[in-house]
Amino acid sequence: MKLDSTEWDVRVQHTASLQTVDPAIFELIQKETRRQEQNLELIASENITSLAIREAVGSAMTDKYAEGYPGKRYYGGCEFHDEVESLAIERAKALFGAEHANVQPHSGANANMTVYFSVMKPGDTLMALDLAHGGHLTHGSPVNFSGTLYNVAHYGVRQDTERIDYDQLRDLAKQHQPKVIVGGATVYPREIDWAIMRSIADEVGAYLMADIAHPAGLIAAGEYPSPVPYADFVTSTTHKTLRGPRGGMVLCKAEHAAKIDKTLFPGLQGGPLMHQIAGKAVCYHEAMQPSFKQYQQQVKSNARALANALQQEGLRLVSGGTDSHLMLIDLTPFQITGKLAQHTLDQVSITTNKNMIPFDAQKPFVTSGIRVGTPAVTTRGMREPEMGIIANLMARALKHHDNESELAAIRSEVHALTHQFPIHTL
Repeated sequence: MKLDSTEWDVRVQHTASLQTVDPAIFELIQKETRRQEQNLELIASENITSLAIREAVGSAMTDKYAEGYPGKRYYGGCEFHDEVESLAIERAKALFGAEHANVQPHSGANANMTVYFSVMKPGDTLMALDLAHGGHLTHGSPVNFSGTLYNVAHYGVRQDTERIDYDQLRDLAKQHQPKVIVGGATVYPREIDWAIMRSIADEVGAYLMADIAHPAGLIAAGEYPSPVPYADFVTSTTHKTLRGPRGGMVLCKAEHAAKIDKTLFPGLQGGPLMHQIAGKAVCYHEAMQPSFKQYQQQVKSNARALANALQQEGLRLVSGGTDSHLMLIDLTPFQITGKLAQHTLDQVSITTNKNMIPFDAQKPFVTSGIRVGTPAVTTRGMREPEMGIIANLMARALKHHDNESELAAIRSEVHALTHQFPIHTL
């Protein structure tokens, strides 16, 4: 059949490249790619996905509606989506030793919401680590749905050790009788004792939920204690240490599987993002390879090396160091705020984020600290020697934050370093 000119134009436009269709967006993506290439990415919650994952996420899987679960869809034509999601589920279960996995959450926040909505009603008591001590917005912050819907009791860290105060946690649990106790954090550099948290939850008849968004990759590789044997529910993102696409997941005991699945769909979400689930399946597969364990071991080694080097440069680390992929820098010895430190390091192409330290005297938008982590620089191939260089570059920038010529020189050194460890040009 011969196409008229209008039909032909539509087909040509629909198969044209991004650069042709939308040069403005194309150029912004190119700029972001260049930024990633030349910057030292030290944000602990960011990483660099593999080409295979990017191919899956950018695939034809994005075009299909697949409401429901494998074998129980509301749309036809989902046979291959069923296979992809089933693979993702089985791989997630095998990777973490879980009885059940739901891989549909769009984010870690959605995963946490799924657990809360499954076992709590508005007004029930939720107990979690205080945001100011390293917790997350969805752990009961008053500006978040979790702090709006639930009665929240927060535990914290000890002022002398800056580690979780399990005695306080037990006392508060007995006092408040929470329905759910949450373990996990966004900026807690030490290992969490899941066995103690399980015992406290049992004492008060609470569910235990472990949010492992940050250490998930370390846990998968056996480099950080796993909460799976202890927790009723385990939630996570897939894009931090796990090095997958942006998204979330829920792991749980078999007895909670039906409740979790029903709460997520149709309770909270509609059609799953099948291109993201395809990327998650690839991510879990990659995490099962021997090279992934080697990678996570290097992430921890780099974190220890960076922590030691920062301390030698005169910076104080909250809790004195790290057991994981991240650390929290207390900037008060340098008499500089987290806000200014983040801005200064941005100027020299070192990307970090300002962060409150425990018992911080500064406001949340100012802070006395910055959070740094090693997943992304480790993915680039950097090792312990580069961590010493990075610490020196950071300290020099912070000490000379008002010296533009010195900052320009440091920026050139950063670019010279990152040029040796390319990302997207591999």
